[in-house]
Amino acid sequence: MSRSPFLRRFAVGLAASAALLGALGAHAEGTLRIGFQKSSTLLTIVKAQGTLERELGKQGIKVSWHEFPSGLPLLESLNVGNVDLSADVADTVPVFAQAAGAQLTYFARETPSPTAQSILVPEDSPLKSLADLKGKRVAVTKAAGSHYLLIAALAKAGLKFSDIQPAYLTPADGRAAFENHKVDAWVTWDPYVASAQRQQHARVLADGQGLASYQRYYLASSDYAKVHPEVLRQVFAELQKTGRWVKEHPADAAKLLGPLWGNLDAATVEQANARRSYDVQPVRADGLEEQQRIADAFYAQGLLPKPVDAHAVQVWQPDLARN
Repeated sequence: MSRSPFLRRFAVGLAASAALLGALGAHAEGTLRIGFQKSSTLLTIVKAQGTLERELGKQGIKVSWHEFPSGLPLLESLNVGNVDLSADVADTVPVFAQAAGAQLTYFARETPSPTAQSILVPEDSPLKSLADLKGKRVAVTKAAGSHYLLIAALAKAGLKFSDIQPAYLTPADGRAAFENHKVDAWVTWDPYVASAQRQQHARVLADGQGLASYQRYYLASSDYAKVHPEVLRQVFAELQKTGRWVKEHPADAAKLLGPLWGNLDAATVEQANARRSYDVQPVRADGLEEQQRIADAFYAQGLLPKPVDAHAVQVWQPDLARN
């Protein structure tokens, strides 16, 4: 099978990132470069609070932060050495990176948050079941966790992907299409789900329960993981601590995140965060069964050029006795 257009774009991104690396030159020794997105809840809070800088500063290590628009460009940059660590990305993203030959190491995960993704319909929609999606126009972000949720939901309803009319849109464009009734349904994740529920009174046709567990993964370049396990250990500890803080202080977390998430009101942020586990745990190589199901599903849809063995990856384990 020839390489899919999606993977070709990933490969082009790798080349562009490599060119950028050459322009930037080698990064300064003693600096940890972290790539993140606006949706990277825990590391966004760590960045705002400065806790990682303080802890690593004791070891003479500086931290630099680099924002990316989405998960795939972030992992492209990680693979070619422009950044050392990636903040959380949806479970589907590493599968595409692996298919493109990226040398990445899983070093942490957030345990399942299945209700943090949903298939939404307007409040007055006649659609009552997943089977009702047949023939309908559905907005979804290509290769995102929501894409896998849609595939799994259709299969549960006895439908094929070809039974719907997919509209591949970014979350912002998906929201606009949903608001303007250009699509019949929208598959997305929090905080977009919470925002649509509160502002457009959107109705959840189905969430990820029993369909897609929605784990988010943190990755490092394999070279960095081998050389700097002590740094990964400190980042892992900060992530665990911050995840607990978000759950124990939901109002404070909402006040901090709201302005960073497009000035979302605190109630919407709290509703979204209530559906995320933020429970940071180690990754086990024998615990990647759903990653394999995702890889198989995307290969069957022609989005991957070849089968992917989701277990054929590097996995870093923290020395839990030292955390």
